[in-house]
Amino acid sequence: MILLLRLYAEFFKTGLFSVGGGMATIPFLQHMGEVTGWFTNEDLTMMIAVSESTPGPLGINMATYVGYETAGLPGALAATLGVVTPGVILILVIAGFLSRFRSSRTVEAVFSGLRPASTALIVSAGLTVAASIFFVSGGAAPGGLPALRWPTLALALAAFGAMQWTPLKRLHPVAFIAAAALAGVLFRF
Repeated sequence: MILLLRLYAEFFKTGLFSVGGGMATIPFLQHMGEVTGWFTNEDLTMMIAVSESTPGPLGINMATYVGYETAGLPGALAATLGVVTPGVILILVIAGFLSRFRSSRTVEAVFSGLRPASTALIVSAGLTVAASIFFVSGGAAPGGLPALRWPTLALALAAFGAMQWTPLKRLHPVAFIAAAALAGVLFRF
């Protein structure tokens, strides 16, 4: 029971402070993994991949995944409710005062300040995830630089190039996800 309450509390904090959407939850999840030991940064990378390739919002998918891995179905429910509760409360409160907030300079100034902070959190998380994907953890190349995972880098560049190529631009993003998953299986990335 204490584990379920902790899952709820940790994801409540994540839901409350991750302004900017699902990607903004990643720094909070990195911290949560370090503090609780529920998952590693490598596990987080895998969770992001799974959450991005399944339907639904990233933050909710990640909460459900962590909760399930940590405490089964009750954990999935506790974590999911935890991450959703702050948004529901905030929406109910804001809806009550919407007419007053709509033209408030203070509210606009707050959101103007939150946007760059959210962007910085997302960029920081993206760089951390990219480093864990493209570099071998603990491995070093000559000169002390981190060792690159060349097949992964090649796949990322190929996918990026394919997405920029005019005939393929019209394809749905799911086609690129499926192709990359297939390449990962075939080449055992």
